[in-house]
Amino acid sequence: MTERIGPAPGYRRIATEEAFIPPELHRIYVDLATSGGIDDPGFISLMGYYLTSTSERARNVSERLQDLGERRLADMDAAGIDMQILSLTSPGAQVLKPDLAVAMARLANDRVADAVRRHPTRFAGMIAIAPQNPAEAVKEIERGATRLGLKGIMINSHTQGEYLDNPKFWPIFEAAEALRLPVYLHPNTPPAKMIQPFLEAGLDGAIYGFAVETGLHMLRIVTQGVFDRFPNLTMVVGHLGEALPFWLFRLDYMHRGTVMSKRYDFMKPLKKKVSDYLRENFYYTTSGMPWEPAITFTQSVIGMDRVMYAMDYPYQYVPEEVLAQDALPISDADKKRFFQTLAEDVFRL
Repeated sequence: MTERIGPAPGYRRIATEEAFIPPELHRIYVDLATSGGIDDPGFISLMGYYLTSTSERARNVSERLQDLGERRLADMDAAGIDMQILSLTSPGAQVLKPDLAVAMARLANDRVADAVRRHPTRFAGMIAIAPQNPAEAVKEIERGATRLGLKGIMINSHTQGEYLDNPKFWPIFEAAEALRLPVYLHPNTPPAKMIQPFLEAGLDGAIYGFAVETGLHMLRIVTQGVFDRFPNLTMVVGHLGEALPFWLFRLDYMHRGTVMSKRYDFMKPLKKKVSDYLRENFYYTTSGMPWEPAITFTQSVIGMDRVMYAMDYPYQYVPEEVLAQDALPISDADKKRFFQTLAEDVFRL
């Protein structure tokens, strides 16, 4: 990019999936990645690269992740981004042992709240939690919402191979529903039981493994009846729904047939179709997917009022992609909803 991108005509650009990491957690990650102190091949493959590689890309991402001040604001200005909704980068505190995870989630929330206080028109924040201790996670959700003024809950998909459809995690959903906080389900690398075929082909991260793992997580939550238990729970997913909007017809057809056949004792009938939950309980962001055909398709099958803008900073900092989404073939009113008012409504900004 050679020229700075100016303000948008008639709307603010709010980027809704923008990552950071406190330096203290960054150091813990580096130690885990280099000392052999963690049995998580996905973490070693992905964060080990970003935090220890000498490549230009890895250095840029690692440095930008730790900045909640002038460099980040300058990047936002250059790309015409009015506000970022900040969230702790994947895998967050979820890769750590429980006591350390609780402490690091709390530290991350204090740091993001401080950044919001310093730049209230430029930043909002989401709450990091340690799902491996659900009771402490609920306490941190309540603190983040009521004392720190944070606007959502970031969960980086599975927690050491465990998924949120397990009822032991449902107090987290209960707290989110009660406090009207959206839960952002962000990708993680596939867990140890799933990752080997991806690693063998170099497909474990954002190129494909993220989508497979997080799409699976979304479907586990839906098919195990989480939204029948918590009908007012709202979730947000990035990357245009990890390809699930393309699968709506087949998901409904095959889920209905599986339930009717009683193939699995644990798969019970739901109150609605799978596609209904994907349309009514989820919102979708364009993080990492600034491609008009995919965006407009998702808007057409999920709903114009369910798809909003995200950049995926700093992992995908390409300012020209902002202009590509400015040029989407939708009305001015829909463009304002896409970039601004939907995020304001969902996150109660």
